[in-house]
Amino acid sequence: MQKAIVAKVGDYQIRRAEREDIPAVIDINSETLPEHYSDYFYYEILAEFPETFLVAETDGHVVGYIMSRIEYGFSHLHRLGLARKGHVVSVAVNEGHRGRGVGTMLMQVSQDEMTKKTATECYLEVRVSNVEAITLYKRLGYKVSGRLEAYYKDGEAALVMAIKIGQ
Repeated sequence: MQKAIVAKVGDYQIRRAEREDIPAVIDINSETLPEHYSDYFYYEILAEFPETFLVAETDGHVVGYIMSRIEYGFSHLHRLGLARKGHVVSVAVNEGHRGRGVGTMLMQVSQDEMTKKTATECYLEVRVSNVEAITLYKRLGYKVSGRLEAYYKDGEAALVMAIKIGQ
């Protein structure tokens, strides 16, 4: 059965993740990011938020992913306000496929899907040392809205970055 392509960028297709993609997503996470989740967590996010769990593939191989969910809580953009917001839990692209717009397209398509789910903002946490990712997020319009000291298991701090979406 043909898998539904949500977007294309060059030789890459962006589509919704499927259960059989999870092992490849776990491999990408293990190869590219220092923090890892239990296998169950990936399946849980996919089951609860299939519209915002996307993969990028080329030549039949998954080379990137974004795993996001929808939450309701305090806004990262407005003081004392509540918001329905998208949360980018994890995003990664294999090193050999970076710099080709894949990460940008994953972020943009995920935000579009969050908007369809009536989210009005999107946020994420990023290591303060991950200059490449911070640069990408700023280019996409994200602003630093906070800092979480010792957020990661190794003690490194995270920046919280957020953007208004859907308007």
